[in-house]
Amino acid sequence: MNQPCALKCSLILMFSLIFQPLVNSQLDYKFYDSTCPNLTKIVKFNLWSAMNNDSRIAASLLRLHFHDCISNGCEGSVLLDATNSFQSEKDANPNRNSARGFELIESIKANVEKACPGTVSCTDILTLAVREAVFLSGGPYYSLPMGRRDGITANITLANTDIPSPFEPLDNITSKFTTKGLNLKDMVVLSGAHTIGFAQCFTFKQRLFNFDGSGGPDPLLDASLASSLQTVCPNQDDSNTNLVPLDAVTTTKFDNVYYRNLVNNSGILGSDQALMTDNRTSGMVLNYSKFPYLFAKDFGASMVKLSTVGVITGQNGQIRNKCNVVN
Repeated sequence: MNQPCALKCSLILMFSLIFQPLVNSQLDYKFYDSTCPNLTKIVKFNLWSAMNNDSRIAASLLRLHFHDCISNGCEGSVLLDATNSFQSEKDANPNRNSARGFELIESIKANVEKACPGTVSCTDILTLAVREAVFLSGGPYYSLPMGRRDGITANITLANTDIPSPFEPLDNITSKFTTKGLNLKDMVVLSGAHTIGFAQCFTFKQRLFNFDGSGGPDPLLDASLASSLQTVCPNQDDSNTNLVPLDAVTTTKFDNVYYRNLVNNSGILGSDQALMTDNRTSGMVLNYSKFPYLFAKDFGASMVKLSTVGVITGQNGQIRNKCNVVN
């Protein structure tokens, strides 16, 4: 009985290896070791300098990277300006007047070009910059395979439809992850990126006033927090773009306080607080709220997984000379 089982198991392993996405196997942890050995140092120095001048830049880069990968795959399309051939994803609803960090990526790219001309893609630079931003904010350091190439077009339609919205139900958001090869755990873990950064009032204001016709705020929102938010985000249009920290406790520190906030009904976004109301996700939230090292480990793993979604490798795509235009 053992022989047929062994044969069956071997066949399953063989087929699983055959049908794994080939693009991931073309990424390499030592990809730039000989062609651009100082790449990580260049990126790290630029990030350190930028974060000293802009406390929001780490969160902005995280968001930029996620919006790039979750729509067209990690190929730098979010960095492109509009042309006669395509509209810019910068003008998509989730990005317009909120996506930031473009100038920093261009600056890093220019410095990398001086050291290693025509060698490192904008997509790899963004991916590396995010890793450094997370680490410099107090988060985990995770090893990244490199070798992504840049796309040559953008797709504003996919950016509008594939990027999760804070107004969507949890099932919709989960579906947007799973269609990209990510899973429910990845969704919960990557939501933890909201431990740093800010939200504009319009993204949660519907929770503060006459929620679902109740005449009051969302009952899932802590009452004292609701009162505080109503002060910053009064029920008038001119407050829509006011900024509120997603984690008011440790606003710029990458930690697990985001999950503790959810446990205490202090999640700003309705889509975040919903993680505590679903039996599939509430247990994970509780675990991450109690065990910061577990969150750090899983976040690094999910970021590596995210960074391989839809990548372009080999001779496909190009190495852009500048990140906002194709060569």
